[in-house]
Amino acid sequence: MHLLLPERSQTPLNDEQHRSLQQFMAALSPEQAAWVGGYLTGLAANNLTSAPSADDIADITILVGSQTGNSDALAEQMHRLAVGRGLKTVIKKMGDYKLPQLKAEKNLLVIVSTYGEGEPPDNARELVEYLFSKRAPSLKQVQFAVLGLGDSGYEFFCKTGVDFDRRLEALGATRIHPRVDCDVDYESSAEAWMDAVLNELSMRLDIKPQAADLSLPSVASVSTYSRKNPFPAVLLENIVLNGRGSIKETHHLELSLEGSGLTYEPGDVLGVYPSNAPDVIDALLQTLHCGGTEWIMLNGKDGFLYDALFSHYEITAITRPMVQKYALLANNRKLDQLLGDKHKLNDYLRGREIIDLVTDFPVEHLSPQAFVDCLRKLPPRLYSIASSLKQHPDEVHITVAAVRYHSHGRNRKGVGSTFLAERIDEDGTISVYIDHNTNFKLPVDPATPIIMIGPGTGIAPFRAFVEEREAVGATGKNWLFFGDQHFQTDFLYQTEWQRYLKNGVLTRMNVAFSRDQEQKIYVQHLMAEHGKELYAWLQEGTHLYVCGDEKRMAHDVHQALLRIVAAEIGSDNAQDYLANLQKAKRYQRDVY
Repeated sequence: MHLLLPERSQTPLNDEQHRSLQQFMAALSPEQAAWVGGYLTGLAANNLTSAPSADDIADITILVGSQTGNSDALAEQMHRLAVGRGLKTVIKKMGDYKLPQLKAEKNLLVIVSTYGEGEPPDNARELVEYLFSKRAPSLKQVQFAVLGLGDSGYEFFCKTGVDFDRRLEALGATRIHPRVDCDVDYESSAEAWMDAVLNELSMRLDIKPQAADLSLPSVASVSTYSRKNPFPAVLLENIVLNGRGSIKETHHLELSLEGSGLTYEPGDVLGVYPSNAPDVIDALLQTLHCGGTEWIMLNGKDGFLYDALFSHYEITAITRPMVQKYALLANNRKLDQLLGDKHKLNDYLRGREIIDLVTDFPVEHLSPQAFVDCLRKLPPRLYSIASSLKQHPDEVHITVAAVRYHSHGRNRKGVGSTFLAERIDEDGTISVYIDHNTNFKLPVDPATPIIMIGPGTGIAPFRAFVEEREAVGATGKNWLFFGDQHFQTDFLYQTEWQRYLKNGVLTRMNVAFSRDQEQKIYVQHLMAEHGKELYAWLQEGTHLYVCGDEKRMAHDVHQALLRIVAAEIGSDNAQDYLANLQKAKRYQRDVY
């Protein structure tokens, strides 16, 4: 009997184990091989459902769910702080967490993000489903606290954190400390929560609290620059990627990291601190009947109103907390009614900015201090890194689409994108930091094939992926799906892709230009067209990556994958197939 075993590169076995397995299987009859297969399957299932070992349990478990890496970084910071206080902690990522372990926990600290319209991180979905299922156990022995991360610009702000907090309580767990919901400027709120929770646990576990450095950097860090202390990167290049006649404006920016000590890997993100556009500030000041030279208190110090609006406060996007604060000043019945009707408020916020709120609901004798107290801190903008450090030492590249549109009688523009596109001259500096995304990474084995799906600026991380694969001499196949509006004007990085196809680094590339024919064609249509081949690649152990818009593109791509898999193994099994790919980190998404 001849049994076809996976290649060595496609297994976690070392060379000796692989040879032994080949020799053992070659000597078996068909009946013996079937029995061994069934035995190993049952053994694996038993290991998955068995109770956790004592080594898996610490006094405190930090359970983390992260989409882009912020929650991971906070979990590591909390672990270091706990160790400094003499507390025994272990970090568990939700995607790797053994579900039966939940009922064995003692002190459970949940740090979890929410992205888009109330969605949990991809690696948290299975745990969320389990918690809200009939299989969820009683957790009366568990003490817990929840830290949620989110963006108050979205309707379902920190929904995943709220869900965890309420469900753990419903299952009988006891809350150690009230949940804290963190906005995009999360550092101070998160650190205050950590300090309070660790103080409470120190008392409950009878461990005397010690002074702790809340800003303690990672041991692995080799740079003094971070989100709190960004690096002034010099702009080396700013190139428009679209051709003449395109309605799009996509910029390729190259920044110098020389002297920063900052490092990154493909899949990581560049944080950029922008400033607000002078014309936007002037229009808002005029609406407020202010000149900009008024004094306000900012971080305990006096400063000019204009300076605060320029670099410290978010002055465009309206958030619900901002409207609620402003409504207390306005004392306006129509605004109060708007706040009380979720659907009408959603309609109002769509396409409007803070200047519209001030215009539509003016406040007589509004003090500059009272106004800025309604605003949130201007958050950094995050961009997928489009370069490999191995190919571009001391540099980082990003791909940015300049956002400009007209709504409700006003011209609008994206804060970060137009800051980068039009307000930084070459040799000017931009405050940046690296955000490490552990959930969007190339396979460890360079022989593993990959499929990349990234229309528009979603192509950025895949430029980094392919550069990295070329630099390390990876032998795995690379398949890229790209889409945009027009072939002639919107084929981003076209000459680079042609070179990679020619030299064999890129195995194949399929492109969809939606406006070049009467019927629009998108990347998901190309996937369906090549569904059998795509599924065959997945069966070979391929890792699949998706980058881009979460609401439409990523959703449509996921549905296309479901249909492709369903056509091969049936619709009843397709969901589990993709869920298993995600759990094995073979289906990763960088979506926004």
